[in-house]
Amino acid sequence: MKRTAPTTPDEIYMQRCLQLAALAQGRTSPNPMVGSVIVYKDKIIGEGYHHYAGAPHAEVMAWRSVPEELRGLVGEATWYVSLEPCAHYGKTPPCAELIAGLRPARVVVAMLDPFAKVDGRGVARLREAGIEVSIGCLEQAAIALNRHFLVAQTLGRPYVTLKWAESADHYIDRLRHDASEAPYIFSSPLRQRSVHRLRGLHDAILVGHHTAELDDPLLTNRSGCGGQPIRLLWCHSRLPRPELRMLQDATARTIILLPPTLMAQVPDGQYPPHVSCLATTGEVRDLLTLLRSQGIESLLVEGGAQVLQRFLDSGLYDELNVEHAPVELHDGVPAPNV
Repeated sequence: MKRTAPTTPDEIYMQRCLQLAALAQGRTSPNPMVGSVIVYKDKIIGEGYHHYAGAPHAEVMAWRSVPEELRGLVGEATWYVSLEPCAHYGKTPPCAELIAGLRPARVVVAMLDPFAKVDGRGVARLREAGIEVSIGCLEQAAIALNRHFLVAQTLGRPYVTLKWAESADHYIDRLRHDASEAPYIFSSPLRQRSVHRLRGLHDAILVGHHTAELDDPLLTNRSGCGGQPIRLLWCHSRLPRPELRMLQDATARTIILLPPTLMAQVPDGQYPPHVSCLATTGEVRDLLTLLRSQGIESLLVEGGAQVLQRFLDSGLYDELNVEHAPVELHDGVPAPNV
């Protein structure tokens, strides 16, 4: 998406809201990222953002940051929020009630919240309190920031990112027969770090059985940014070896996805406590429905080729993250066909 510089005061302060919200990337799921700014006569007197799920919301953080001696000015201030204030009781009280009680002169909201318990109710509560509310300032930027949350809320499935690297002649790896043969590494160390950061921005990361057996990856986020995604291992024909690193390493929760016939074959105590098994079919749609029921809002699919192609053929994906390396392999595992 092409970004343009903010040109109006509302856009300038909403841009600040979005900057604040983005500080919590990878840490707020299943909640959205939200930033909030309180402005009095072109001066920010309070600002805050939602740090992680269960923490105070952005509006509360912004209000808490206002110095005691300036709190009496809020009635003449404009309150900016990157997402419609919530109107329901969850882990925290409704922010719409907080703002309605403080009665700022005006509230500017980037976009409405499609979550069923909000969905316009927050704005309605503010207007009932006699507060002027403007909606849609930098709306597209707000949508882009919370695209994982929005897809999960509106489509009922996780936001899906497909990631792979391929050669100039469209191969994703050399031909290998067992785990003793190392994969071809396309990415530079800097690019590899960005891949780890990408992992940290998703709730879960998925590979197929063949990739797990051949590469034996850890599938952890080692960038130091964002969260630690749930590791998903999608198996179709046989159980994975307990010795696989992702099954032995307890850094992150791991889920083995199995057809019902294989679920019945899992021996008690086969895998460590951080590993669980769930039954699903071989259909992408069924898999995504299952993952959403587990609270997963975003999924990064890293391979291998068959798993990636399965998602591409289903049409159930939202973003492609493809690295094109300036090398030729001349033979190997063909890249997915987009």
